Amino acid sequence: MNILLVTFDQFRGDCLSAAGHPLVETPHLDRLAADGVRLARHYSQAAPCAPGRACLYTGTYQLTNRVIANGTPLDDRFDNVARAARRAGYTPTLFGYTDTAVDPRTVPPGDPRLRTYQDVLPGFEIGVELLDDHRTWRQWLDAAGFAPTRSGRAAAASEPDRPAEFGVSAFLTNQVVAWLGRQDTPWFAHVSYFRPHPPYAAAGHWARRYRPDDVPDAAPAAAQRHPFHDRLLTGPMAAPADDRARRIRAAQYFGMVSDVDEQFGRLRAALEDLGMWGDTLVIVTSDHGEQLGDQGLFGKGGFFEASYHVLGILRHPHNRPGTTVNGFTENVDILPTVCATVGLDIPDQCDGDALTPFLWGDTPAGWRRGAHWEFDWRPAGAAGAGQPDHLAVLRTPDAAYVHFGDGSAAAFDLAADAGWGAQIVDPATRLALAEEMLTWRAGHADRTLTGMRLG
Repeated sequence: MNILLVTFDQFRGDCLSAAGHPLVETPHLDRLAADGVRLARHYSQAAPCAPGRACLYTGTYQLTNRVIANGTPLDDRFDNVARAARRAGYTPTLFGYTDTAVDPRTVPPGDPRLRTYQDVLPGFEIGVELLDDHRTWRQWLDAAGFAPTRSGRAAAASEPDRPAEFGVSAFLTNQVVAWLGRQDTPWFAHVSYFRPHPPYAAAGHWARRYRPDDVPDAAPAAAQRHPFHDRLLTGPMAAPADDRARRIRAAQYFGMVSDVDEQFGRLRAALEDLGMWGDTLVIVTSDHGEQLGDQGLFGKGGFFEASYHVLGILRHPHNRPGTTVNGFTENVDILPTVCATVGLDIPDQCDGDALTPFLWGDTPAGWRRGAHWEFDWRPAGAAGAGQPDHLAVLRTPDAAYVHFGDGSAAAFDLAADAGWGAQIVDPATRLALAEEMLTWRAGHADRTLTGMRLG
């Protein structure tokens, strides 16, 4: 079995036409969902990129892996999806990036990896590395005759000025397709696309694909808000004026979504042409979501669902096609799913569970009734007790409960208002949600050595 793990950076879970989005078109991902299993309530466990990916790659919640920011080292003791793939006999190969900061205890002083958050997850071979400077893509653009760009951000921001076939997503797809043509044994590829991550600039014609006037309204900021929401509304996540926000959503973000959808279609076509599609497990998800104007915010972070509800699709050559899973699934389930598929024991560290029963149309007994995520914004060096800059969220079918490190809390009636505008004030309901979250945290406390007794 070949394994293709695809991540699109900052891809909202509702930006899929198969999920009912009224504007954006994603025919290739829709086709994958029709062939496979769409995870309708799939969630990332942290934001921004490095925290979200630490949860995805290790199968652990942030409360266990403690990666709280881009640049927080990932403890080398953790197993991960690449190491598991090696144990199964693969040579896991990365195309793109993993945003993994090296454990400083494993490298000598002065090692250049100590000065970047963009090292590679241990266990991966590098097929093509695509970091923030986009060096490999920019070199390709230079060779194609385009004017040199000053930086990776400048190259990404100018994507609308070049034909889409010269976009960063098309470039990465080209590299993967060429690599696939050289494979003659079972392979494991992690294709980590940069888009639809900012800068908000879709490639070529995709920047003109959608009209701002057709964009649905964002969920407004509630009149009664937790003070932390007010902080976000006056900080870098504050949304621009409505007309500019609509242009960004339509001309850029939705355009980037359709661009990466087309690139996935190219990957599938290559696999079909090479006769590999019938032997390939496909997992598609994202490291986190995007507010896109909801609750008055852009970007990712805080506690709202738009920052954590992400794309999720599985396809196994023999799965029950066209299945939609409405139960809560999480990115911590990805590593257990890979292990279960290739016949490995699921690592004891994992907080998630294998999604493989859903492939055959079954729901595992006792499956979770909610999703969880965390956001930690404490400054570097503030690792001691008494740091209040942390929140954790429990999202149930009808409600959401947010608990802050300073002891405050917020609760939302999502049955009454899916836009998080209706607060729950009933003390008994809030207490029940708080107890459910406390039980979750107790059930996932780290047990690395607690199962042992010496002497």
